[in-house]
Amino acid sequence: MLRFVFAIIAILACQPASAQYYTRGHIIDDLVQKISWLRCSLGQRWQPDTLTCIGEAQRLNFDEIEQAIAQANTQLGGSWRLPTKSELQTLVCDTCYGTKIDSELFPNTAAEPYWTSSKNWVAPRNRWSISFMTGESYGRFFPEQRLAVRLVSDR
Repeated sequence: MLRFVFAIIAILACQPASAQYYTRGHIIDDLVQKISWLRCSLGQRWQPDTLTCIGEAQRLNFDEIEQAIAQANTQLGGSWRLPTKSELQTLVCDTCYGTKIDSELFPNTAAEPYWTSSKNWVAPRNRWSISFMTGESYGRFFPEQRLAVRLVSDR
């Protein structure tokens, strides 16, 4: 019995970090955070036969993001939204070469800053972004500026 317990522990310890994710076509479920991600950036389209996102990521300001979220909720159902800074930060892959995100889970992600819904507490007019070029967060962008967008939904 004790060997069985150790075998189970060994198997669980060897699970890859991506075991927290479950793939459903164009959606990734984060089982730890209990949220669902769109695999493609806004402006891109999921290509199921090649398992990739095609097209270019759109850069939107906050007024345009509100319209895009309303459209996503109508077309996809659910309640899509901008991720918080901490939610989007969990997608950063420090060991990934090139774009700092798992390209199997989130293919063709732009290596640039993406909006979050979090305000910068030092400069409340500014919003936080996460850069998938550097893996760093930046709190210097104004809502009128245009950045790439990835949407999330609570499960």
